Amino acid sequence: MQYRSTRGQAKNYSFEEAVMAGLSPDGGLFIPHTIPTLPANWKSEWANKSFQELALDILSLYIDESEIPTADLKVLIDKSYSTFRSEQVTPLFKIRDGFYILELFHGPTFAFKDVALQFVGNLFEYFLERRNKKETSGKVHRLTVVGATSGDTGSAAIYGLRNKKNVSVFILHPRGRVSPIQEAQMTTVLDPNVHNLAVEGTFDDCQDIVKTLFGNKEFNDRHHLGAVNSINWARILAQTTYYIYSYFALLKSLNIDPASPQADEINVHYSVPTGNFGDVLAGYFAHRMGLPSAKLIVATNSNDILNRFFQTSAYEKQTGPDGSVKATLSPAMDILVSSNFERLLWYLAREAEKDDGATMVGPETELDEKLADHAGQCVAGWMKALKESGSFTIDKEVVKKARLIFDSARVSDEDTLNTITAYHQPQNNQTPYILDPHTAVGVKAADEVIKRHHLAVYPNGKDIVLSLATAHPAKFSEAVAKALQASPGFDFEKDVLPTEFHGLLNKEKRIVTVERADPELVMAAIEKELKGEGIQF
Repeated sequence: MQYRSTRGQAKNYSFEEAVMAGLSPDGGLFIPHTIPTLPANWKSEWANKSFQELALDILSLYIDESEIPTADLKVLIDKSYSTFRSEQVTPLFKIRDGFYILELFHGPTFAFKDVALQFVGNLFEYFLERRNKKETSGKVHRLTVVGATSGDTGSAAIYGLRNKKNVSVFILHPRGRVSPIQEAQMTTVLDPNVHNLAVEGTFDDCQDIVKTLFGNKEFNDRHHLGAVNSINWARILAQTTYYIYSYFALLKSLNIDPASPQADEINVHYSVPTGNFGDVLAGYFAHRMGLPSAKLIVATNSNDILNRFFQTSAYEKQTGPDGSVKATLSPAMDILVSSNFERLLWYLAREAEKDDGATMVGPETELDEKLADHAGQCVAGWMKALKESGSFTIDKEVVKKARLIFDSARVSDEDTLNTITAYHQPQNNQTPYILDPHTAVGVKAADEVIKRHHLAVYPNGKDIVLSLATAHPAKFSEAVAKALQASPGFDFEKDVLPTEFHGLLNKEKRIVTVERADPELVMAAIEKELKGEGIQF
């Protein structure tokens, strides 16, 4: 399996090269040359496998044995998920008939990004160790990991990379725009290879700086940058597992044989609270591989660039009257531009040209390359327009086809609070549940789509919704407490706060403040911290 850039100027990368580079030299994101299909007997052969066993089967479709031997890949996977508190890794919780929560927060930092970043951290270590064993010149291969976070990516990356040999990790977060628990999870990790940079600005500023650093050839060559944001293909790949695993878990809970005709009659919808589009994109890849998902619901908060795109075909940055990102109760989704959306755009451009077919003639392999080159040119043009004018528009017929698998909804802060309140109170045969604000956005969006399309919910109908819970509610205490303060008998510390969070806010912190969103200031801070680690460059 080889990988190419969404912008067309890089191709034939190995899995290792794509993962270690993170971002393509042309500024694009890596995608596989082809999307593999699930084996013909996957429903019968995979139905009773553990999360780890299923991950091995899925990842092996994308990672050649020659790159990572199966035995080594198994060790990496088992090591990555040994840190999770649930035996199922990502368990299902039934809220009511036809509506489930897929809990993705059982990793060490209580957020869905642990699922990918525990694996990515072990991948980095594996590849570096192998390179250093082969090195005969005495050179030591190192990686300087640089990432931007609106909260959860940072702590998950830090916990996945802390104390890793030959890895230094730098996480940029917007100062004052992450929750106190999220900040404490990052800044109280005092391992010498972990560095937190608090940038005066927004998450988009942090994300832009990271991309600028990766695009700076001299700086990148000097420090060998690695990516932990979802621009890194390994992040998306690791997350496809829980879509397929949850499908089997759902059918098992309903006593339905996955290989039976009854299973084929079920319409499974996934609702995903979405900022950078990585989590829902993993669902798209699972769908393209053969997972029978009916709809992928893109749930946004007031920073709704994705919802507006699916409604209007225009991808436009501006949100507030001043064109800036809005601060909401679901801060991990406070973005202006969704980096991973570029990957979907590549597939939309490719499929549109393939359907047109008039100019695409030749042998299949030649045709595939023509289609890929066309898609790369389209994406490069769109990204250029976005950078220069803040927007672009694509053909409405293309978006119409995208909506065959995608739906979307926008959820306000008021609706977020009301949803947390409503789902905590038992009613209509509904099991009480405490939602974090991001999960509440996904749940509310799912309810909106159910009403909008008059879905016939199981067992009276065939539609079932799995809404992804991306974080533990304790990580967003302010929003949860505000929504539930009037609930009889509610006690945040007793009902929500895990023992792991007790005293966290009072622990010693280490943090570097960057006075403005300037790449030069960030590069200077990184080099100062590296010298402090005793690293020569």
